[in-house]
Amino acid sequence: MFTGLIEETGSILNIRPGSKSTSVSIKASKVLEDANIGDSIAVNGICLTVTSKSADNFTADVMPETIKRTNLHRLTKGSKVNLERALKLGDRLGGHMVSGHIDSTGEIIKITPDENAVLIEIGLSENLLPYIIEKGSVSIDGISLTVASVTKRSFIVSVIPHTKKMTTLEKAMSGQMVNIECDMIGKYIHSFVANSNILSSNLTEDNIEKPSKLDMGFLASNGFL
Repeated sequence: MFTGLIEETGSILNIRPGSKSTSVSIKASKVLEDANIGDSIAVNGICLTVTSKSADNFTADVMPETIKRTNLHRLTKGSKVNLERALKLGDRLGGHMVSGHIDSTGEIIKITPDENAVLIEIGLSENLLPYIIEKGSVSIDGISLTVASVTKRSFIVSVIPHTKKMTTLEKAMSGQMVNIECDMIGKYIHSFVANSNILSSNLTEDNIEKPSKLDMGFLASNGFL
């Protein structure tokens, strides 16, 4: 579990593609301070497991499903990535609840200055837009952002100077592919509502829990009172 508050940007040292999967090595510093083999680190919002580490880099394996769903296949040696360690119990939840499981990728359509902030419009497939709501949360390349507005084919987020400076959004440009993770609470609610008819039809007489026969009368008639 993550918060979407980026701790540092790292850079790709090496990508070793297999037939379908990939191994990636990333240069980092802060996220390695207390990292151990088997720990989770979000890389551009993707939850990856540390398989080896040194003082200034770590390696993680990437399975085919992750490559298919994310922008990892677009990264090359030297590419900058957003990094965040997994949340600890008791940590402040300053962003929102981010699982590190990417739903899909979106494409930056337009970047517009807005006084001290910048507005970024991102195109997204229609099947995911129902999970994007105005003033709700969304994770863009692992960055927790608030949705400013939604259209039929895109949504807009507003980025403050600090976030822009501390993340890969500093170099963002139109046409760039970014990882999208919709708000997990919204996804669960949407799924329950969409499947409410199926859930109701499964409540047959056979599987509805019947009230217990254990009461004071039963205990008395069987000599317990």
